[in-house]
Amino acid sequence: MVKDSAELRIAIEEVQPEKVKFQLRLGQSKPIYNAFKSIQDSPFWSNLTEPRKRIVEAQIKEAVLNGVALEDEKREKFNEIEQELEKLSQKFSENVLDATKKFEKLITDKKEIEGLPPSALGLAAQTAASKGHENASAEDGPWVITLDAPSFTPVMQHVKNRSLREEVYRAYVTRASSGDIDNSPIVAKILELRLEKAKLLGYNNYAEVSMAMKMATIRSAEELLEKVRSASWDPAVQDMEELKVFAREKGAAEADNLTHWDISFWSERLREAKYNINEEELRPYFSLPKVMDGLFSLANALFDINIEPADGLAPVWNPDVRFYCVKDSSGNPIAYFYFDPYSRPSEKRGGAWMDEVFARSRVLARDGSPVRLPVAHMVCNQTPPLGGKPSLMTFREVETVFHEFGHALQHMLTKQDEGLVAGIRGIEWDAVELPSQFMENWCYHRDTLMSIAKHYETGESLPEEVYLKLLAARTFRAGSMNLRQIRFASLDLELHTKYTPDGPESIYDIDQRVGNRTQVIPPLPEDRFLCSFSHIFAGGYAAGYYSYKWAEVLSADAFSAFEDAGLDSDKAIKETGQRFRETVLALGGGKAPLQRHLELLTWSIHKGHMKVGCSPDGFSDQFVHSIVARSSYDRRGNWKGTVMEESLETLVRSP
Repeated sequence: MVKDSAELRIAIEEVQPEKVKFQLRLGQSKPIYNAFKSIQDSPFWSNLTEPRKRIVEAQIKEAVLNGVALEDEKREKFNEIEQELEKLSQKFSENVLDATKKFEKLITDKKEIEGLPPSALGLAAQTAASKGHENASAEDGPWVITLDAPSFTPVMQHVKNRSLREEVYRAYVTRASSGDIDNSPIVAKILELRLEKAKLLGYNNYAEVSMAMKMATIRSAEELLEKVRSASWDPAVQDMEELKVFAREKGAAEADNLTHWDISFWSERLREAKYNINEEELRPYFSLPKVMDGLFSLANALFDINIEPADGLAPVWNPDVRFYCVKDSSGNPIAYFYFDPYSRPSEKRGGAWMDEVFARSRVLARDGSPVRLPVAHMVCNQTPPLGGKPSLMTFREVETVFHEFGHALQHMLTKQDEGLVAGIRGIEWDAVELPSQFMENWCYHRDTLMSIAKHYETGESLPEEVYLKLLAARTFRAGSMNLRQIRFASLDLELHTKYTPDGPESIYDIDQRVGNRTQVIPPLPEDRFLCSFSHIFAGGYAAGYYSYKWAEVLSADAFSAFEDAGLDSDKAIKETGQRFRETVLALGGGKAPLQRHLELLTWSIHKGHMKVGCSPDGFSDQFVHSIVARSSYDRRGNWKGTVMEESLETLVRSP
């Protein structure tokens, strides 16, 4: 994903069948399955720690989902499906990368890209130089436009040339959908095989398989998505009307007929006019070194850790990759992580992600150490350094770094020594986005933002009035942004619950139907977004994209504990940060997410921080109900009914 090459693809293709075969042998091992069952059925079960119980329960469930109960022909068919799915997923990912690399638009006349800001001009010239145009410069060109995010996004937001925006947009939404790079048959085949796999396991559809290891059920996920869709629709319609009025005032010929390649452009113009904020003019205040320094200072304030460069301690795959050591307050290493920040379209997958290199583990400790320390990697695709300047980031890129660092923190600050529930392991998928979205909130915290927003040349802080404008602009077009996520999540669930290979609707029929419900401007008929939807066809989000919204509820609750404690108090932030670390981060998958979440909230209540609904006689019925309504599901998403309500009411009302 970070250093693609033809040789590596051949090597992967050779070893992949053996890897899958081994995974299946392990996952379908009856001796291992029976051993876990015997632990669960033993008289010592009640004496096991909660993390060990969760390991046993999860291993039994996973074994069933891996086909341990299947025999003979059914098991053979299941294993064939798993082999084929692995191949298809790998090919899907390669096709997206190849299609993204394939598109190049050479520009020799600067008028064609009028409006493109200096940073994007510099990147386009640098790209042109890498393609053989040795004398390319930001001022005189030539310039090369690509579909990689640091190139694509500025074109859509700033280029006045509407026909160029249309050309680039159409290329983007039809990536990997034609000729020898076509993911259409791969998508259809993946969905067909997932459905067949679900039937073999005794489920009605693949979404049921996916939900078996999550907090939510299909019903509860759909209810959440519909609730957010319904609440966002009218604001999104209003967003569009406001955009049309603004474009009309500016004399735009397309004002009454705004379409997909106009939205980003006119949204940026409206944002600039409404809040007097120009994102490009903010870049000098967000240099990567300053952002990382501020992020590490925040981590210290919240979690009492120190992060130090450790370059040279471990090998890296590119000279731009950094390696860091995380230390506790006594100076002892507790974790390490790689950070690969910049876009490299020729070899690196788009997007941003975090994953583990090693998990914390007592069993796998070496050289006399009591525990193996966790190691993570964080990968982004932000604007690289240009013309001797450091990487100057957009505010969205800053949020992305904070987001991925939240994932990394959950992995690195775990105190679980049982490897199977340490860090990000063993956590229900619809809770994994909690710490990442929680960390994004700190981008808008005044002290945090001011610590990272220093002009890279002068050291001048971001002006106070600009901070206030950023804060005001936070909910700009929020309805429209919500609907974008709802489209992706709803489409994911529809494909994994309703689609049948020989049914009346094709994959694109379903995409259009969902798009008409979730987009004020429906997708183009030729839109082939599905062919690059890597989250669900080459990632871990199949029938799970709703997790972003599900976890957003949890992360908002978690951040409210800090707001109620007092964001202007260093002492309160440190105290609440330590509690967040102990309840949400340190426990990893060793405790159910809902339990960890409630422990944080009830701690905040009993500390006297959360005052909503309080009275001298206790908490109001409305307040109790609001917690109960959100929390009356067990970790599989099943309704617990009055027993759960009563226990929660006791918990919330207790001294």
